Amino acid sequence: MTDLQNSDGEASGSPAENVLNPINASGSPQAASRDGVFSREGSLDAPTRHPIAWQEPAFWDQDNLEQELERVFDICHGCRRCVSLCESFPTLFDLIDESDSFEIDSVDKADFQKVVDQCYLCDLCYMSKCPYVPPHEWQLDFPHLMLRAKAVKFKQQGSSVRNTLLSDTDTVGKLASIPLIDITVNRLNKQPSFRQLFEKAAGVHHQAPVPEYHHRTMRKRLKQQSLPLKAKPLANTSGKLALFASCYGNYNRPEIGEDIFKVFQHNQIAIELVEQERCCGMPKLELGDLDAVAKAKAFNIPALAEKVDQGYDLTALVPSCVLMFKQELPLLFPDDEAVKKVQQAFFDPFEYLHIRYKAGGMNTEFKQSLGDISYHIACHLRVQNIGIKAREILQLVPDTQVHVQERCSGHDGTYAVKAESYPFAVKIAKPLVKKLNQQQARFLSSDCPMAGQHLAELSDHSAALHPITLLRMAYDL
Repeated sequence: MTDLQNSDGEASGSPAENVLNPINASGSPQAASRDGVFSREGSLDAPTRHPIAWQEPAFWDQDNLEQELERVFDICHGCRRCVSLCESFPTLFDLIDESDSFEIDSVDKADFQKVVDQCYLCDLCYMSKCPYVPPHEWQLDFPHLMLRAKAVKFKQQGSSVRNTLLSDTDTVGKLASIPLIDITVNRLNKQPSFRQLFEKAAGVHHQAPVPEYHHRTMRKRLKQQSLPLKAKPLANTSGKLALFASCYGNYNRPEIGEDIFKVFQHNQIAIELVEQERCCGMPKLELGDLDAVAKAKAFNIPALAEKVDQGYDLTALVPSCVLMFKQELPLLFPDDEAVKKVQQAFFDPFEYLHIRYKAGGMNTEFKQSLGDISYHIACHLRVQNIGIKAREILQLVPDTQVHVQERCSGHDGTYAVKAESYPFAVKIAKPLVKKLNQQQARFLSSDCPMAGQHLAELSDHSAALHPITLLRMAYDL
């Protein structure tokens, strides 16, 4: 590997005055040391996420980006702990191992994009594997560096029609959920001959499971279902909850919205829908379209902040949406007070229930046991660092055992439906699918409906249920 320090003991490419604050002008971390000595191989401190300086000119500088990619890839080459997480790391290591010098300096910089294209920002390398994340002096944030590379590519080249449509979830959802059109779309998506043609025309893999669309959206179903319950504050929860429906929940899985309303009202929690929403922005973030993320934020944050001002806590049924408001938007807009307000009020649904359970405010009179559950915890839930609250709540149900599966499903929302990446998504899911088939649990469950559907298609399970649906079944509601 190349030497990370120069002859003066400073990190290469890093001015001495930045040694104790090793973030360069682009917002990308860079190598640093104290007194010219790297003090440790790994860090025992909790990972720290730095704001993303995407509005600074240096963020978009191609040469600056390539220098940072080379630095980080060089460190990853010397570690290789993340080789089994996704396809980014095998792609990187193959490039290096097939190069003339077996080092990153002989890899064509044009090939760096091959690594970037395989990253779907699951964040697992940062949160569970990498020993060099901040506050380590090497300051690695692989996912956010990949985000920066995606953003630069999008700024320079734009995106394909296919990728634009796949990430335009609101537009597609509105069109596909029109009465009769939803029936037509759902039927066509189940026809093998149509799917073969659709793959050739649009680049959506013919075997990839795609969601159904419903003209009776979550908003329509829940319009009259809010009960006039008196809010009872417990611990740091207000007892008043506003649900961010999310585009996927609204158009594709509206029944999960009905389930959370039933469960939370059964626990005397006043719950209602946020008056309006657009996609949280995660699909556009993964595409690198940061301007579209900013537009979604400008639409969503005022409505959510207004609910917080009215005394409501916030939640969403898709972990990626929760993560967007709890982590990604605060890092993209660190000085926006409304974003901070929303961040502090956002909870995962089972995190919320668990807080109230610990405070003695949860109904534990269950009517039905659930037996064995294979529970896949979504990557975007794992990286929220709240523990496995769904397991703790579901195991309150008598004669119920929850077997947690922590491997990535490889889905990501769009990665597992694209023709070129679907085979990799299947490959990433294989170890998890093997465990699911060995376990033969009564239920397969995942917080991420898309990941659950992907796993059900690949495994012996016929379907995957959201854990809130299992809780509704246990209550016999």
